[in-house]
Amino acid sequence: MAANDRKTIDLEQGWDFMQKGIMKLKNILEGLPETQFNSEDHILLYTTIYNMCTQKPPHDYSQQLYDKYRESFEEYITSTVLPSLRQKHDELMLRELVKRWENHNVMVRWLSRWFHHLNDHFIRRRSLPPLNIVSLTCFRELVYEQLKVNVSDAVISLIDKEREGEQIDRALLKNISEIFVKIGTGQTNYYENDFEAALLKDSAAYYSRKASGWILEVSCLDYMLKAEECLKQEKDRISNYLHSSSESKLLEKVQRELWSVYASQLLGKEYSVEEEHSVYRALLTDHKVENLSRMVRVFSKVRIFLDPLTYIFKERVTEEGTALVKQAEDAADSKKVFVRKLIELHDKYGAYVNELFPDVNERFPNHNLFQKALKEAFEVFCNKGVGGSSSAELLATFCDNILRKGGSEKLSNEAIEETLEKVVKLLAYISDKDLFAEFLRKKLARRLLFDKSANDDHERSILTKLKQEHGHQFTSKMEGMVTDLTLAKENQTSFEEYLSNNPNANPGLDLTVTVLTTGFWPSYKSFDLNLPAEMVKCVEVFREFYQTKAKHRKLTWIYSLGTCDIIGKFEPKTMELIVTTYQASALLLFNSYDRLSYSEIMTQLNLTDDDVVRLLHSLSCAKYKILNKEPNTKSIAPTDHFEFNSKFTDKMRRIKIPLPPVDEKKKVIKDVDKDRRYAIDASIVRIMKSRKVLGHQQLVMECVEQLGPMFKPDFKAIKKRIEDLIFREYLERDKDNPNLFRYLA
Repeated sequence: MAANDRKTIDLEQGWDFMQKGIMKLKNILEGLPETQFNSEDHILLYTTIYNMCTQKPPHDYSQQLYDKYRESFEEYITSTVLPSLRQKHDELMLRELVKRWENHNVMVRWLSRWFHHLNDHFIRRRSLPPLNIVSLTCFRELVYEQLKVNVSDAVISLIDKEREGEQIDRALLKNISEIFVKIGTGQTNYYENDFEAALLKDSAAYYSRKASGWILEVSCLDYMLKAEECLKQEKDRISNYLHSSSESKLLEKVQRELWSVYASQLLGKEYSVEEEHSVYRALLTDHKVENLSRMVRVFSKVRIFLDPLTYIFKERVTEEGTALVKQAEDAADSKKVFVRKLIELHDKYGAYVNELFPDVNERFPNHNLFQKALKEAFEVFCNKGVGGSSSAELLATFCDNILRKGGSEKLSNEAIEETLEKVVKLLAYISDKDLFAEFLRKKLARRLLFDKSANDDHERSILTKLKQEHGHQFTSKMEGMVTDLTLAKENQTSFEEYLSNNPNANPGLDLTVTVLTTGFWPSYKSFDLNLPAEMVKCVEVFREFYQTKAKHRKLTWIYSLGTCDIIGKFEPKTMELIVTTYQASALLLFNSYDRLSYSEIMTQLNLTDDDVVRLLHSLSCAKYKILNKEPNTKSIAPTDHFEFNSKFTDKMRRIKIPLPPVDEKKKVIKDVDKDRRYAIDASIVRIMKSRKVLGHQQLVMECVEQLGPMFKPDFKAIKKRIEDLIFREYLERDKDNPNLFRYLA
């Protein structure tokens, strides 16, 4: 049949048919005996609405049907839904509401299908609220607004019962919570205004009552257990049946009533009249990890608790660290294990900060309160002198023991890497980082030059860690030293090739020369030692070779670092002696002389008194008496005479004769002080160059800030350097204001 031949449906006839379908749907929802809809029923209902909306005016009933749609919901709610809800109370009312809300949504789905054409065309053209909004508005105005207070009260009553330990239907509360949100078409304004506000008020009152009783009845630790359990339960409620937007607000209310309101009373429980009885302090002292973690986790929920907690934490760490310093000063062997104990202390309290107190860092990310307390505590005792040694020196010595062959620290490769990482962390607390760097450089030089490094990878590893933490400049010289050794090996290979290609260039001895770059290595004494003739030829041959490679470089020979293997022909047996170049030069004198005086040896070798005393002591007074001394005493005097000990023997055929160690501490400190003067000068000039004019106080403070990462300059030292720069005409003092300086370009 053509569309224009279609029979016109009048409003009364069409709506009567639709009402029968709607009534059938209502009966099904109410559980009354009714046949189910089939496909033909749906098609007829949809087609009826379609035809009534597409008829030519005045038979286009779109507006009337739109109104009838709303009236259908209003009638059903008024006649059936509201009476059923008003008959029930408390939990039964909530269950009925969930049922009625579900039925309402089913009714909306079916009617939306039947009225689909109306929704797609008429409503869109007229910019009217869509059908689902119309039906939701009906439910909101006729049901929700009537019952919201009762519903909210019933839900809160159930929550309070659960807080008291009763079992409740959580699924029911989750459904009610969703209704509050869906009534607002997904927005939380109805949920917040009509339910959440009442919940927060009730929760505050509930926990206020609980806290007021607990504060009088239980101990601090028991209070913590109860309070923490309450917070845990509230989080559980939020995750199970409350909207997630309530979390921060609800927990804040609970925390306020449990902590903030009773801050002074709780602090009174925590801090007794005698400070030693502080619960928190006792837990720190006894390392009661679980209770300690709980206390900090709970107390950290309120900012007011953190200052005393972090203060006592800092105080406790400082006490333990200071005790380690005193122990290291009192016992002879303790300096050797001081750094190891510092690492253990840092591991222990670092674990507290990172593992036991994580809530503090999450709650106050910009404060790092416990991390700051740990840092300040370690800065106190890490910068104390330990038996005449600085922590910088002891830390460098500890590294040397790890990295040196035969060191006292016997560790696996993994343990070495882990320990080096911890050493770098400890260095962050030491003020004199430049002093550590110089001690470390001295010790690295000895390991490299005398082949004492246990593992090249570990040497590079610590330099990498230090560079990452303190910048390239901190390790540039040490990295240059490592590179120098690699180049020196290549240079030695070239020298050996040179000797094989030039038969006339024969040093007469096996010769190994390590060429170093002066700027990278520590400064060493370089005296013009009078070498024996055998060694002079070696030096000349190598110098000729080196000039073929680098004509414009000057070689300075550091004989104090050299070693020699010489053959000693003693009456019992011939032995190989491993000695320094100084010792070898002294011993070779006895190839030409049977007896030499102290002054003759000094003249022949052209050495200082200190060096002559050291080498003669090592050869005549120490374990291996290669020379006989007259008189036979245990110390060297300028009047002594020496002879070759032809009777000397030892069970070994190859022995190493060490020189007495030289305490290089004073020289290191002197070198660092000198470098600091240059650093202060450079800092002052940089600041003044950018500022042009600056007051004394501000100049000093900016200088301290610039140099602080490496060392803490003394104010007097800065003042002295300012005066020197004025004298050298880098700066000038203002004529009218002596505390004002100008930069002289």
